[in-house]
Amino acid sequence: MDDFDYYAVLEIDRNATAEEIKRAFRKAAIKYHPDKNRNNPEAEAKFKQINEAYQVLSDENKRALYDRYGKAGLNAGAGGGADFGDMFNFADIFDSFFGGGRGQSSRRRQEALDIAVELQLSFMEAVFGCKKTLKYRYLKPCEACGGAGGKRKTCDYCGGRGQIYQRQGFMTFSQTCPKCEGAGAILETACKECKGKGAIAIDDSIELTIPEGVDSGQRLRAGGRGNMGKGKARGDLYVVLSVLDDPVFVRRENHVYVEAPVFFTLAALGGSIEVATLRGAKTLEIERGTRDKAQIVLRGEGIRSATGGRIGDMIVQVKLVYPKRLTEEQEALLTKLHESFGQESVAHKGFFDEIADRVKSWFN
Repeated sequence: MDDFDYYAVLEIDRNATAEEIKRAFRKAAIKYHPDKNRNNPEAEAKFKQINEAYQVLSDENKRALYDRYGKAGLNAGAGGGADFGDMFNFADIFDSFFGGGRGQSSRRRQEALDIAVELQLSFMEAVFGCKKTLKYRYLKPCEACGGAGGKRKTCDYCGGRGQIYQRQGFMTFSQTCPKCEGAGAILETACKECKGKGAIAIDDSIELTIPEGVDSGQRLRAGGRGNMGKGKARGDLYVVLSVLDDPVFVRRENHVYVEAPVFFTLAALGGSIEVATLRGAKTLEIERGTRDKAQIVLRGEGIRSATGGRIGDMIVQVKLVYPKRLTEEQEALLTKLHESFGQESVAHKGFFDEIADRVKSWFN
């Protein structure tokens, strides 16, 4: 997709209602239609942008993903060991530009059959996998009006064909009618049951098995659990995962980082400490003279890849801890220890004397 803002293209506010989006689309589509702007490449490009923007903003699920993640959300990358696939039916978008003889129903009456729902997981649920019950809604055609949305009359813009045509040289292209949105008819009297939408929302739930090692942005597909079409066929449900941060562990792909506080005397003398890992506490040996921010790698203590295979590592980063207060006895002991190092404890003096001599030599 080209880098442009869908709301700016339609000249609407980000809080625009569905009806305002539709009105803006019709107005813009008529203004930039190729029939009215022959041999105008800029108008043709604008016309395609308008169509693309409407295909997303007129769909509640696509619009929600766009508002949250931008265009990257519409093409969220697949990953993990689950069954992933395309989130949206891009063939429908292509048909809306050039026609495809599919005889599509109105976008208002026939929502995209595939739907996407976000599922939030805790850090540990994503690491080790879990079972989750997801509650969501899908659309099915209104039985009262047969999915028509109410009483309709032939569209006067396309003459009931649902498509408008344009010739470019020896080729003829078709495009979905912007007024009836491909239905060939426009609503005259709205159905009381579905308020003219042609579909009603049904509450549903599904039990999901979340595989071990998933991460934010990955998607799970539940076939046949999406919106229902007129022929009773249903699209797919795509579950977009969002993993919460953990207060202790930080994830980088399949590796995990954790900070381990080490008292400064233990770092100087060496010893052992207990550190938290994903699978419980472990004893970690601290070498004598360990420095602040030193990293110790625990092989195979990270996260198992969702696609199978090896487990990542855990990287323990040392954080030296110093006493906030000293008793008189402790201060005396530290002073005595400091003095016992002799020249080593004041080595910086010789260093700065050497630097001072160098600076003086620059001016001689």
